[in-house]
Amino acid sequence: MFTDNRSQITDHQSPMSERPSIVLSAFADEAANRKTAVEQMAVLAGLGLRYYSPRFIDVTGAGTVEHVVDLSDEKLRTLKDIQSEYGMRVASIGARIGKVKLLDKDDGTHNKYVPFAQYLETEVAKTIRAALALGAKFIRGFSFYHPRGADPQPYVEQAAEQIGQIADACGKHGITYGLEVEANLIGQNGRFLAALASAAKRPNLVCIFDGGNLSSQNLNWVEVYREYEAMRDWIGWSHIKDYKVDPSLTWTGVVDEERLKNFVPASFGDSAHEQILRDLRSRLPELTARMQKLGAPGVFLELEPHLKGGGQFGGFSGPDGMGVAVRSLCSVLDYVGIDYQLRTMDDIRTARGF
Repeated sequence: MFTDNRSQITDHQSPMSERPSIVLSAFADEAANRKTAVEQMAVLAGLGLRYYSPRFIDVTGAGTVEHVVDLSDEKLRTLKDIQSEYGMRVASIGARIGKVKLLDKDDGTHNKYVPFAQYLETEVAKTIRAALALGAKFIRGFSFYHPRGADPQPYVEQAAEQIGQIADACGKHGITYGLEVEANLIGQNGRFLAALASAAKRPNLVCIFDGGNLSSQNLNWVEVYREYEAMRDWIGWSHIKDYKVDPSLTWTGVVDEERLKNFVPASFGDSAHEQILRDLRSRLPELTARMQKLGAPGVFLELEPHLKGGGQFGGFSGPDGMGVAVRSLCSVLDYVGIDYQLRTMDDIRTARGF
């Protein structure tokens, strides 16, 4: 019979630790070869995580992979049962809101345009429905495509107006809208994302930092850190993705998302994770209190590593890659002095009714 004679602890550090703490999460579809719900939950639970963000998923295991917002009511109920079975909770819905054109203008891309009133009634409404079904308090979204190759600045006002309406729709249900920094969109860097958030001015609107989405624009770690500083006051949570700048790439101002192959574990690339996490450490008590008021257990650091490739609407790491990504992030957190929680024997005892 197994007997645990060690002092009972709730995280990887001692109970006397007073270091600030974050909450680990991950995009579950990145960890699953076949994208089945059971595989996604099993991998993340096995790695010690308690939170995940759903995106692409095969709920029944029949081979049909769907975006979470397109699931039927029945499949959403099934998914909630599966996540409960594995002791998982949703950190945020990995939505695709805002990855459409702001204007109905041909710019040589395959990006779609949907009239905004229709968009609110379809994509936004579907995403809120999924969040409510799965018990999610947060939705991840984006800032719309301006005409490719154009200066984003003239489009900030219109994009902010639409983002504000999306946040209002979420707010009616107690949901916070998180706006992610990403290449090719109006909010392609920290400065533009902060301008959007400031113009929208909604209490349930926060920004999501993602270093890999900046370094993949051929920014070095100093430049990435400056973009972090520009949006720092608006950040609610962060995605953990790192990228090694490709010296052979001739920068044109636009990222070809399908050719990005240089994703690496946290702090192995040019995304300034060590420096940013050191700064975050000093701000965590205040930020944690803010996020808890919005319904979060704390400040999420959400793994979206893309270690085996990434594209416009998602990425893939595999179960082995996700394991590498989790261990790498935990190593950086240990180094900079931020605590995190992984599952312990106490969790197992509770699940088994000990």
